[in-house]
Amino acid sequence: MVSKTDDIPASVPNCNVNTVDLVGETPDRKETTKAPHKDPCGHSVDTAVMNGGGAHNLSEEESKQDGAGDTDGGEDSNEQEVIVIQDTGFTVKIQAPGTEPFDLQVSPQEMVQEIHQVLMDREDTCHRTCFSLQLDSNVLDNFAELKSIEGLQEGSLLKVVEEPYTVREARIHVRHIRDLLKGLDPSDAYNGVDCNSLSFLSVFTDGDLGDSGKRKKKGSELEQIDCTPPEHILPGSKERPLLPLQPQNKDWKPMQCLKVLTMSGWNPPPGNRKMHGDLMYLYMVTVEERHISITASTRGFYLNQSTTYTFNPKPANPSFLSHSLVELLSQISPAFKKNFTALQKKRVQRHPFERIATPFQVYSWTAPQVDHTMDCVRAEDAYTSRLGYEEHIPGQTRDWNEELQTTRELARKNLPDRLLRERAIFKVHSDFAAAATRGSMAVIDGNVMAINPGEETRMQMFIWNNIFFSLGFDVRDHYRELGGDAAAHAAPTNDLNGVRAYGAVDVEGLYTLGTVVVDYRGYRVTAQSIIPGILEREQEQSVIYGSIDFGKTVVSHGKYLELLEKTSRPLKVQRHNVLNEKDESMELCSSVECKGIIGNDGRHYILDLLRTFPPDLNFLPVEGEELSPESVRQGFPRQHRHRLACLRQELIEAFVEHRYLLFMKMAALQLMQQKANKESKLATLTENSIPGAAVPALPSTETPDASAESSETSTETLTDANSDAVQTETTSTSDAPQPAATEATTTEAAPKTEPMTETDSSATTTTNASQATPIEDVVPTVTTNGPLVPFATAIQNGECESPLEDPKSREVVLNACKAVGSISNTSFDIRFNPDIFSPGVRFPEDSADDIQKQKQLLKDAGAFMVSCQIPSLVKDCLDHSALPMDGATLTEALHQRGINVRYLGNVLAFVDQTPAKAQLEHFYRIGISELITRCAKHIFKTYLQGVELSALSAAVSHFLNCFLSSFDAVAHLPADELVSRRKNRKRRNRVPGGGDNTAWACLTPSELWKNIVSEAQSYYHFTLHCENADQVVEKYGLQKITLLREISIKAGIQILIKEYNFDSRHKPAFTEEDILNIFPVVKHVNPKASDAFHFFQSGQAKVQQGYLKEGCELINEALNLFNNVYGAMHVEICACLRLLARLNYIMGDHHEALSNQQKAVLMSERVLGVEHPNTIQEYMHLALYCFANGQLSTALKLLYRARYLMLMVCGEDHPEMALLDSNIGLVLHGVMEYDLSLRFLENALAINSKYHGPRSLKVALSHHLVARVYESKAEFRSALQQEKEGYTIYKNQVGEAHEKTKESSEYLKYLTQQAVALQRTMNEIYKNGSNASIMPLKFTAPSMASVLEQLNIINGIIFIPLSQKDLENLKAEVQRRQQLQESGKSVEDLTVDGPLELEDKIPMDVNVN
Repeated sequence: MVSKTDDIPASVPNCNVNTVDLVGETPDRKETTKAPHKDPCGHSVDTAVMNGGGAHNLSEEESKQDGAGDTDGGEDSNEQEVIVIQDTGFTVKIQAPGTEPFDLQVSPQEMVQEIHQVLMDREDTCHRTCFSLQLDSNVLDNFAELKSIEGLQEGSLLKVVEEPYTVREARIHVRHIRDLLKGLDPSDAYNGVDCNSLSFLSVFTDGDLGDSGKRKKKGSELEQIDCTPPEHILPGSKERPLLPLQPQNKDWKPMQCLKVLTMSGWNPPPGNRKMHGDLMYLYMVTVEERHISITASTRGFYLNQSTTYTFNPKPANPSFLSHSLVELLSQISPAFKKNFTALQKKRVQRHPFERIATPFQVYSWTAPQVDHTMDCVRAEDAYTSRLGYEEHIPGQTRDWNEELQTTRELARKNLPDRLLRERAIFKVHSDFAAAATRGSMAVIDGNVMAINPGEETRMQMFIWNNIFFSLGFDVRDHYRELGGDAAAHAAPTNDLNGVRAYGAVDVEGLYTLGTVVVDYRGYRVTAQSIIPGILEREQEQSVIYGSIDFGKTVVSHGKYLELLEKTSRPLKVQRHNVLNEKDESMELCSSVECKGIIGNDGRHYILDLLRTFPPDLNFLPVEGEELSPESVRQGFPRQHRHRLACLRQELIEAFVEHRYLLFMKMAALQLMQQKANKESKLATLTENSIPGAAVPALPSTETPDASAESSETSTETLTDANSDAVQTETTSTSDAPQPAATEATTTEAAPKTEPMTETDSSATTTTNASQATPIEDVVPTVTTNGPLVPFATAIQNGECESPLEDPKSREVVLNACKAVGSISNTSFDIRFNPDIFSPGVRFPEDSADDIQKQKQLLKDAGAFMVSCQIPSLVKDCLDHSALPMDGATLTEALHQRGINVRYLGNVLAFVDQTPAKAQLEHFYRIGISELITRCAKHIFKTYLQGVELSALSAAVSHFLNCFLSSFDAVAHLPADELVSRRKNRKRRNRVPGGGDNTAWACLTPSELWKNIVSEAQSYYHFTLHCENADQVVEKYGLQKITLLREISIKAGIQILIKEYNFDSRHKPAFTEEDILNIFPVVKHVNPKASDAFHFFQSGQAKVQQGYLKEGCELINEALNLFNNVYGAMHVEICACLRLLARLNYIMGDHHEALSNQQKAVLMSERVLGVEHPNTIQEYMHLALYCFANGQLSTALKLLYRARYLMLMVCGEDHPEMALLDSNIGLVLHGVMEYDLSLRFLENALAINSKYHGPRSLKVALSHHLVARVYESKAEFRSALQQEKEGYTIYKNQVGEAHEKTKESSEYLKYLTQQAVALQRTMNEIYKNGSNASIMPLKFTAPSMASVLEQLNIINGIIFIPLSQKDLENLKAEVQRRQQLQESGKSVEDLTVDGPLELEDKIPMDVNVN
């Protein structure tokens, strides 16, 4: 992380903004996004404005992750570090055999190896793999950085020199040629291998947008556009075809270069041929049907005289000896030469982002029938354990544990070091996830031998490729008291969350295991790296900290306590004592299950982190314990499947933040009361204050959350005169590491504009508040008209060192601490004891009080969930600052606020009782769909476990028929393809836990839906009223295609892409041929690029303050660092590119905006999926920039694509659809397709009225847009009617004097004149017939500029404040903008047409969920 940067606002202007009267404060006004928008990775893409309305500084510690002693040398070091990265590049010349020398731009940081990669990708040199680069006849070391090479400078000539082959190099060469031949073949993406994934953008943009932008600048483009959308995209269409999801890319038509390329059966070469330099033999069939045998020798490739049945390794005549296979084949086969050249041309023309591998595998739930081709490399890979790049690594298999831990130990003193470290950590993690996934599938498919083969299948454990695999069953009744198999199934994900949390805190010297959880074919597999030496010892001997039997026997260890103590503050874990079996008190700083083992490598490992976070009492009934009234009112506690239900880290952060605000509020109130009583004593206190402790004054209304009417304490709001405001400032100087990039903690609170229920729950900030700030840091000071007077201030170092000066204020703090449940009496410090209510754990007598306190804290946290977080989520959905579109984005919205998915039933029940339920219909529908598909997934999991491999496709299609088809499905048992004569042979290799192999065929639709209803009741405590799919669709307004998408993604099913008839009563929708594959569903840790993220945040903060240029530079820098850590493909890079594009657009560089947004779309398609809600948003942004660049037909195609995807994902009835339809309507208006335009705009108007209320400013704008189209059609009466509606809304909401009301009134006058003129003309015609002198009427086609202006407005982009007054006072404006930013209001709010988000105006993306 960067220690203080100038970019992070270090102080908050001293102004009280709450009095500013803004237009936006209408009933319709949306809060300027409290819910920090997180990108799908869990990072917040929001501003760094802190939760108390800006009352907290971003302290130096705030931007530190690395714990003690990692100072970067203060302010200026950051400057130097940045310069290091921006080191300027230089150009070198490359001379390859047989080609002209060409220039290549390189950077001093690059390795020689990276030039190798470039050459292997270039069209003219791509067929070379075995070469060295030489500078003045000196061979360059592949792993040397360019800056370390003597004599390498601007203009140096590097020669490509062919080197002799080895077996390894020959294999690499064949593999590379195979990859080039498959360059355009999408089958790897459909099959989900080698981190390939799909992208369809180029189908809609006809290749790269950059070029077409230049080509299409002719004015004639208007006439050629065909704007008619396909029927199924029009508003009101009920059909939802599946085929358009994956349009056919014409580039994918296979260009055949070779019929067969495979290893020859004559391999390996016999000894006498080895001594002639033979390395291996290949067999090929050319397009011309010529069968050839090729020898790979140390000198290259040549034809030999072998045939299929006779071995004759002598060179043929001519032998065509060539250093590369491509050169050899080009001489033999003219078709190869022609097609290979064309193929490489096409390959190089594709956008690099369509080709680069993604860091983690993305699977597609639909695929066409792909021809299965002969592929020697694929065949070889399937039967070796080659993973990633083992063949490049000596020793073949990788020691995953060593790699994972060594990367953690790399230096992190300065920025380049940290980048190197984070890059290494990320790379190893993504390789490990790929290896673990492959291994898990091999385990379930029965291809790995168990290490305990004698035991029952569900108890077996496996080791493969240095990874340990175990199945998610309750082995040896380990979890019997916690819920048996249900607990064993939940434990791995809890453990993974623990690994994620400890990994993010990143304490030096404390190690966790590489952990990946894979769900595949109904089984849950946990893959872990192996602690050195653990397999040789008994577990009892190895565990030196924690308990192996859930708390019956407990041991502790000084070194572990010291290491875990460093994590206790960021993770809010309380240090506590428990009793062991001998009734001795043992001190722990984690839950008892957390085990400490010192490996043979001397490292301190912790494992079994399944109870890192405290239990969720709402789902853990405990005898004799009464929950808080809020929870009881909601029907808690409820029985859950297992006793491992924990609170999420995000909830704990939010709860502590909430308590912190309460604490500050109480302390402030009491201090004010004291001040009132002791006005006279103030003077004497002044002398006692400690020098240097004063802090900058901040208005009181900023400090406590003025709206947090806490349920625990009835406090009055601070309504003292401003001069007497209470000041607080927090700076945390504890050297405990701050939790840096866990999903919860990076979510900085976004600015607020209006009061909320209880607290701003979405603000799970890492303000120093959550870092248990001692009260000495919180220096409450009181101002009179005189100087600042600090109250109790002490020199602080994370602990209380000197007594609080003034007994009165000490009492204030003590009372506040008690009221909020702090574990310390002198400072605010809330931590949880994760062992409370764990069965089998006993606590010493003397800690009874403390335990009672902890129990109360847990009950309060449970109450906070139901009384704060759930209402806050619903509120965010009401004001559209959270806009989930599908199951994944809904889950993310829940998790962001710390709500577990098991609360989904509660959330839906809460929505049901909300008065504004109609405005939450979209949310309710997505929630129901998620609940149903999750229940179906639970049932599907156990259903699959009883199916043997040969019946898998029949069983899956039968399940989908029962789930979705109207036909009363009868299972078709697959006719045995292999009828065996020996019917009685014993079946070997049974699947783990396999029961009766045909039980699955007995499932009927009514039985499945009964099970879904009872699962919804027992798991989610929600009552569904339906007996089959058709009733669900009818009652809840769901779409079968959406349910199919959700269940396929959740269960890892891949189906054939074709049109399915769900509603046929005569035949089932799915047959076994429609099920193409079953994929694993993988959960793993996402390591973060912390420095890059901080640059990104400070860039956003700058943009929010209106400093676009500086913001743009910072975001570019962040992009640089992200690329450095993640490589080219990652969701966070996607967010970065989107923001950059938006900034480019606002600053007028439309071409650059287009280029960046194109990358963002491609990346979103590749990394998240082609129909992920985020991808839909990216398509919309790209369409806007295309329109601005004059590429109208492309803009329309992109918008139609976005609309199709949205119809698939969530249907037409969704608030986002209004924005999309407004965009489409405006573009159609621009190309004079008025009738079509009206259809879309009127649909947008209807949706806006429904979700924003008929009196909303958004609806007024919709009316205006419709009126404009009617005006263009010369239907003035209808236009007048629409504009009047808009005018009425403006008048009522913002008053007569407002700019918008005036504009509307002017437009009404103009329309009236036009209508009168038209009527006159008509009367004239009636009166005088054909000799009438007709005044020519003005029918104006809208100008592109006016359409673009409206497009910008609806997409939340406003270039200049529109009111005259603001234009005159530009200087005052900038200052005011800065001040307003602190309270989360934006300047342009004075002029916007409706609830546009803050970030959208000083441009940012908050409407992307």
